Amino acid sequence: MEALILTDIQNDFLPGGALAVPRGDEVVEPANRLASRFELVVATQDWHPPGHGSFASSHEGKKPGDVIELAGLEQVLWPDHCVQGTHGAAFAPGLSRERIAEVFRKGDDPDLDSYSGFFDNGHRRATGLGDYLKAKGAGPLYIVGLALDYCVKYTALDARRLGFETVLVLDACRGIDLKPGDVHRAVEEMQKAGVTVTDSEGIPGHPDSAR
Repeated sequence: MEALILTDIQNDFLPGGALAVPRGDEVVEPANRLASRFELVVATQDWHPPGHGSFASSHEGKKPGDVIELAGLEQVLWPDHCVQGTHGAAFAPGLSRERIAEVFRKGDDPDLDSYSGFFDNGHRRATGLGDYLKAKGAGPLYIVGLALDYCVKYTALDARRLGFETVLVLDACRGIDLKPGDVHRAVEEMQKAGVTVTDSEGIPGHPDSAR
């Protein structure tokens, strides 16, 4: 059964949000179109407690974009974003929720960030997404959302590590490009890991594929 993963399509990652992804709002419409044709749709949701260790505000003298060590791992520091229960953590208002079967939250450990929808950044704790998809007999997995060079990338890489056939739907993703070229390098890294890259027009059964 083909499955669609909607990655972190949340207010704080949209224009005007605390950690806005350039043109991040543009993923909502293709995500909704895609969701209408998949039998199984799941979503991931960044869900940080206040004062999370990945926030620059949690480290005196640090600013967003600085890199520190957190829980033994290299960590880019971000503005406070997707704080549990806030408007910024909520799904984009235009995102259709009817087709979403389950939501998997991540990043709730205050001492360890979690880009992937499957695991924290240290692969120390699973979110339950992998077991859920395997129990459903899901695959291939189609991944869309925000941001391509962080949460989308790591979700796709972990999907491959778990043995899922994985497809990145490029036109339904947007990236941060913190360092110029990050998005391009992320796509290359996913392809090297065995992720197929396509766009919504290339997905059989999608309305645009017949054009």
